[in-house]
Amino acid sequence: MRLFLAAGLLVLMLNGCGQGENWQTKDIEGVMPRLEFTLTGENGQAVTQDAFADKVNLLYFGYTHCPDVCPITLAKLRGVISGLPAEVANRIDVLFVSVDPKRDTPDVLRSYTDAFGARFIGLTGSKQQLDEVTRRYRTTYGYGKPDDRGNYEVSHSSAVYAFDPEGRARLLIRNDDSPEAIAHDLTQLAGD
Repeated sequence: MRLFLAAGLLVLMLNGCGQGENWQTKDIEGVMPRLEFTLTGENGQAVTQDAFADKVNLLYFGYTHCPDVCPITLAKLRGVISGLPAEVANRIDVLFVSVDPKRDTPDVLRSYTDAFGARFIGLTGSKQQLDEVTRRYRTTYGYGKPDDRGNYEVSHSSAVYAFDPEGRARLLIRNDDSPEAIAHDLTQLAGD
């Protein structure tokens, strides 16, 4: 019986060390760097992470001509965020970084992100800027061979990086994470 009580006490103490965080998506705290970038915003002007300070920021790399993964991921995030209480939802921004600057001009990005809501912000940049930010978050992208009409696909990660209001990388949200798990973690992250 004493061994059972000692084990229970140890579990409670260890939970206390984690500050009560019980993530349902992938915890990446201490593994990835802080939110940091210089890119081009939907208004055509340079923008840095400072424009999104004091918010939970969800960073997602994709492109507007994506036939499936991008719209599905962004629609899932829209559904999750719209289901949260307003005081939580208003503390979350989705930063959609297009890795296809040739086609995704600021105007194209604005039209695309507007379809998902005010919390969705389009960003892009030069190849050098995109290479810097994708290297920083250990993700890749590449371009397929153009077809006869000049259309091409862009390969990219489907993961979403979640940063807390202080800009620390905290979570990795994957395709197979449920909306309920994402809502749980975003609510907890926004309350930190």
